[in-house]
Amino acid sequence: MKTIKYLIQKEFLQIRRNPFLPKLIFIFPIMIMCVMPWVMNQEVKNIRVSVVDNDHSTVSRQLINDMKQSHYFLFRGLQPTYEVALKEIEKSRTDIVMVIPQNYGKTVEMVAKGQPLPSGGTDGKILIAANAVNGTKGGIGSSYLAQIVSNSLPFRQGGAVAGTVLYLYNKHLNYKVFMIPALLAIVMMLMCGFLPALNIVGEKETGTIEQINVTPVSKWAFILAKLIPYWLIGLFIVTVCLLLAWGVYGITCQGPLWLVYLLAMLLALFFSSFGLLISNYSNTLQQAMFVMWFFVVCLMLLSGLFTPTRSMPDWSYATTYINPMHYFIDGVRTVFVRGGGFSSVFHQVLALVVFSLLMGTWAVFSYRKNT
Repeated sequence: MKTIKYLIQKEFLQIRRNPFLPKLIFIFPIMIMCVMPWVMNQEVKNIRVSVVDNDHSTVSRQLINDMKQSHYFLFRGLQPTYEVALKEIEKSRTDIVMVIPQNYGKTVEMVAKGQPLPSGGTDGKILIAANAVNGTKGGIGSSYLAQIVSNSLPFRQGGAVAGTVLYLYNKHLNYKVFMIPALLAIVMMLMCGFLPALNIVGEKETGTIEQINVTPVSKWAFILAKLIPYWLIGLFIVTVCLLLAWGVYGITCQGPLWLVYLLAMLLALFFSSFGLLISNYSNTLQQAMFVMWFFVVCLMLLSGLFTPTRSMPDWSYATTYINPMHYFIDGVRTVFVRGGGFSSVFHQVLALVVFSLLMGTWAVFSYRKNT
């Protein structure tokens, strides 16, 4: 026990004597939590719209005014023809073209009164042409505009369409509520993964690992002493992130707070063990960094951190069953956003325990101690 105590003291001394690591441990989570929720926002705004008004009626002018009042759109002016407006898209001066057909106002009034439309006449359909080079912006922007068109119709306002939308757990659709658990996962993954990955291989390059190898310290004691400091760093990071979420954004955990810490510690155990595993098999810092970065990017992008996993192809969705990040993201959002209890995240906790123990055992047995 005393051996582990002295080894842990050695690890903290190495971290403290490093001029960069203490600053990184303090500044990195603060920067991620204070900056990224404002930047990593998938809400589409500032969509530039040009309008071709072939009707020039009161109804068409009201529709244009409704579009102008939306904070999602920037009105780029009226264009004489669709061809001219299309050139604006080609020059990247506008994102969406809305074409209002002739007799649109009369058609809307006839439909509102229940009168049949004359044969051979216009059906009053509005053309929305979106620049879909950016598929997300084009798709969501045209959907926003179509909703404005639908809501502006008199027969819609008359109550013909019934229905109420109830947003559960995030009624204001605040994207920060969705992103803060994801950012917590990113900070834990990077800090508790990269730092251990550079630990043993760093000692290999400096030659200090040889002094450990000639001592009677066991593999278990050596690896455990390497892991414990990063678990404590993980606890510190979780606490800082939760305090910043409450102090800066007013967002608090809706479920038991100890479950968030449990999930975070299991994730820290997995990535710290994974980092030491990579460090055991690497000979240089550069090699360890590139290998770790390869796995981190794959685990992050396939975890459902940014996009729903159900939208992925079947072959890539199958990888989520062996992705610890997926279980952490699912579990921490269930607790933090939905307010779920232990029974709601038992499956995720069990999966993280299994992955963490397997990775920790592998990290111990992969360490080559030459005596």
